[in-house]
Amino acid sequence: MITRLSPQDAAFYRLESSSNPIHIGSLAIVRNTDPAHGSEEPALDYDRLVDLVEARLSLVPRYRRKVREIPFALGRPVWVEDSAFDITYHIRRSALPGPGTDEQLHDLVARLASRPLDQSRPLWEMYLIEGLSDGRRAIFTKTHSALVDGETALEIGHVILDASASPRAFADDAWHAPREPNEMELFVGALTHLAAQPREALEVARHASASAFAVIGAAGKAVDSVVSAVRVATAGTPDSPLNAKTSRNRRFDVVQTDLEDYRKIRKRFDCSINDAILAVVTGALRNWLLSRGEALTESTVLRAVVPMSVYVEGVDGDQSHSASEVSSFLIDLPVGEPNPVMRLSHISHATEATGKQRRGVRARTLVHLAGFAPASLHAMSVRAASTFAEHTFNLVITNAPGPQTPMFIGGARMLEMYPVSPLLRNQASSIGITSYDGRVFYGLNADRDAMADIGVLAASVHESMEEMLGACI
Repeated sequence: MITRLSPQDAAFYRLESSSNPIHIGSLAIVRNTDPAHGSEEPALDYDRLVDLVEARLSLVPRYRRKVREIPFALGRPVWVEDSAFDITYHIRRSALPGPGTDEQLHDLVARLASRPLDQSRPLWEMYLIEGLSDGRRAIFTKTHSALVDGETALEIGHVILDASASPRAFADDAWHAPREPNEMELFVGALTHLAAQPREALEVARHASASAFAVIGAAGKAVDSVVSAVRVATAGTPDSPLNAKTSRNRRFDVVQTDLEDYRKIRKRFDCSINDAILAVVTGALRNWLLSRGEALTESTVLRAVVPMSVYVEGVDGDQSHSASEVSSFLIDLPVGEPNPVMRLSHISHATEATGKQRRGVRARTLVHLAGFAPASLHAMSVRAASTFAEHTFNLVITNAPGPQTPMFIGGARMLEMYPVSPLLRNQASSIGITSYDGRVFYGLNADRDAMADIGVLAASVHESMEEMLGACI
């Protein structure tokens, strides 16, 4: 099967470079108690993981497809079935010197996230990481942003998780490796397509002289008149150490917080869960800037692109069961404001004011599918964030709600799940947030040189939460 990449998929594919890997990552930590030690919970080993993923690949068919360029650049690249697909190339084993610490795990994730994907194969990798303390194991997955659109193509992490320790059964996959088209067939196919779609000839000419961001802008559905107005109005992005020339090398750190704490903030100040999360992040960024000796005034702000999943209220007021869309907007975070309540007030007013300017990416299909939707929602969020011009914001903060009941991978209970969002061009850090099973997990991805103090930012999240909870009394 040959399918042409959409304009936005093609834009993401062309953004990839040795110094700017554009893949979505996720880190899952599972309890891996062996049945031989008195537990009925099965151990997740490499062979079991390979079998599980192989059984679910029919739900994510792009994971068997690779990208092929059209000769002479006569059109966008195409997806083709990989005739030499080898699942054991994509699913790999790694280990920490046991008992491995969380810090060692984060260092390993940073190194793995720094490596570009092999563009001659399907654009994803998965690592089973052994050797963690307390009998745990980790699964780190990275998928190219071009591969996941959240509507017709989900992220692999979406489909390998189950709501019970007994994995869902699927019919046998009848996939067989097809013959790949040769260069002449791709060339003739492109000419035929251009003859039938003459407007795409303009896109071919545009690509010859335009950058990848311009192609994104040409995607039609990605940019509308409201966003254009927002871009013009926000051309003067605040100066910040968060904007710097970056390399491909990364640092990674995590934070765990309790979902109940955000509910307390919501109840006390009549705000949304999203506003409470942003207020905590803003306080953390403020403390981090102060630790660097940055001069802050009450009017100092950081401008963030905030793609967030829109929560659907349950009958009990729980906002974390599902989401209807991913909305993206620009917001000024009041890092200069010393009062945590005032910071929350500014954010609540700003999110309310930008409500009419949000651009939604449909998620209704994916959230009704069984699985772990945040994996796909974060991928969609990064795609939404990338449609903003790089000089109009300081950082990206993605937030996707997850289920508040335990999830399992091959029978092993997932304990923690951290997003590993990519860095967009000249962005020194990104913050990904996922709620799951009563906790809110932060994944902090950063450039190795520009953000050597990423651990300070992680610690500042807890300090900011303490400030907010103190204000609730």
